[in-house]
Amino acid sequence: MKGIISTEIEVVIPFHDVDSMGITWHGNYLRYFEVARCQLLDKIDYGYRAMQNSGYSWPIVDLQIKYVQSSTFDQKVIIKAAIVEWENRLKINYQVLDATTRKRITKGYTIQAAVDMQTQELCFVTPDIFQHKIAALIADVEPSSPATGSAKGISQ
Repeated sequence: MKGIISTEIEVVIPFHDVDSMGITWHGNYLRYFEVARCQLLDKIDYGYRAMQNSGYSWPIVDLQIKYVQSSTFDQKVIIKAAIVEWENRLKINYQVLDATTRKRITKGYTIQAAVDMQTQELCFVTPDIFQHKIAALIADVEPSSPATGSAKGISQ
């Protein structure tokens, strides 16, 4: 999974996340996405507390999820998250993979937009604070694709 900055975590599906057939309830995948997203944002030193302290909230304005196959109780899975857009909105792609076979279980994305907490106005350009956090981590942004904030040669 390509992205400007990425992370992955391993999770063991707990009993309380499955239904009576031992299959992970579909809504829990959004929680898994959130855990990976928090780790990803912490990696760039802009977690939710830092966002709030900078004067911006970043609500999810769109999300998509596709269930490819089921996961089950006690299964080890890898959740991958990667920032793929950041200049006008924050788009993060996700994949949930079986930890042993690396087969895809679920994939999706979330889109977040910055909102000025004082005015409650949507920001149509990502605030400078976030742009500086990203710029500190990427050195080689391709000038041919400034709208998406694409980068070349970045792997983490």
